[in-house]
Amino acid sequence: MRLRAGIVGLGNHWESRYLPALRSLSDRFEVRVVCEQVAHLARRAASEFNAVASDGFRAVAARADVDVVLFLGDQWYGTAPVEAACAAGKAVYAAIGLPVDPREAESLRWRIEQSGVAFMAELPRRHAPATVRLKELVATQLGPPRMLFCHRRVPLSGTGAAPGGRQRADEVRDLMELVDWCRYVQGSDPTSVVAVRHAEQPGGEIDDYRMMSLDFTPSGPPGDGPIAQISCGYYMPRCWEEAVGFRPPPALQVVCTHGIAFIDLPASLVWFDTAGRHQESLDADRPVGEQMLLQFHRTVTSLVRRVSGLDETLTAMQIVAAADASAREGRRVTWPAR
Repeated sequence: MRLRAGIVGLGNHWESRYLPALRSLSDRFEVRVVCEQVAHLARRAASEFNAVASDGFRAVAARADVDVVLFLGDQWYGTAPVEAACAAGKAVYAAIGLPVDPREAESLRWRIEQSGVAFMAELPRRHAPATVRLKELVATQLGPPRMLFCHRRVPLSGTGAAPGGRQRADEVRDLMELVDWCRYVQGSDPTSVVAVRHAEQPGGEIDDYRMMSLDFTPSGPPGDGPIAQISCGYYMPRCWEEAVGFRPPPALQVVCTHGIAFIDLPASLVWFDTAGRHQESLDADRPVGEQMLLQFHRTVTSLVRRVSGLDETLTAMQIVAAADASAREGRRVTWPAR
C-alpha cells in the first residue's frame, strides 16, 4: 500500500537520511506536499517529488490527499503540528523533540491516544545497523550486558574560543536518547539513578558536562547487577575542529558476560571474545532512515492501531528527571519513585 505523505520541517538530516530513504521507498510513500519555514527550501524539497510547497502545517494536515504527516525537523511551532495532525485524523511520524516538561508530555500523549491515529516517535539509535547486530550478538554469543558506557562529546555551536551555552531542552533530549539506547540494549528498566552535573558558570542553568549512572539491579544492593554510565560533554567549541575530532570515545561500549563490544554509529561494530577480535562493517544493511520509515509504514497499514516510541521516549524523560533530582539533592534516586 502506497501512503500519501505530507512533510513538515526538513531538519538537519533531510539530505543525508530522509531524502534518500523516501526515494528508495517510493513504492511505500508518495510525497504530496512539503512545509518548511524557509520557503525556498520547501520549494526545492517539493520539486524532488513533483509535490507542492505549503506555507502552513495546518494546511498540510487538512489536505484530503494526505494520509500521513512526517515531522522531520524541529521548528518554531514545537509540537503544534502533531496536534493538528491528530485533529485531522492523520497518522504521525515524529522525528522532532517531544516536550521535556512532564505535564506537556503527558498532555501530548493524551491527545494522541484520544485521536486514535497511528503514531511513531523516531528512535534512530535503536534501528541503527550496529545496534541491531549487537542485540543479535548479545542473544547468541556475547551474553547479557554487565556494564554499558555511553559517552557523547557535543561541539558547541558558537565560534568563539570560550565555551558557549546550549539550551536546556537540547541537553535533556541528548540524554533522553542515550538513556533510551542503554535501556534498549540492556533490555530492562533501571531501578535507581545517580547523577552529577557541572555548570558552565557557577549556579547557572546551562551545563557543560552531565553524567548519570543507571543501576539495573532487579533486587538487592545497588551495584550487584548491570549498570550503565552515560555522559554528555558540551565544553568543546566547534571552532576547535582538531580537538573536537581527537580520539573520540566509542558511542557505546558494552561489557557482556562472554565478551565486549564497541559501537560507532551507524554501522561500525567491533567485538571481542575468547576467539579474539571481530570487526564488522554493516554499511550494506538498510540505512537507519529506511528502517524507521518501513516500521512506520507497517504501523500505519497494520489492522491494529499502534503507537510506537512514545512510551519509550516518555520513560527516558522520566529517568532524566530522576537524574536531575539526584544531581540537585546529592543522593541516589530510586526509579520508578516509590
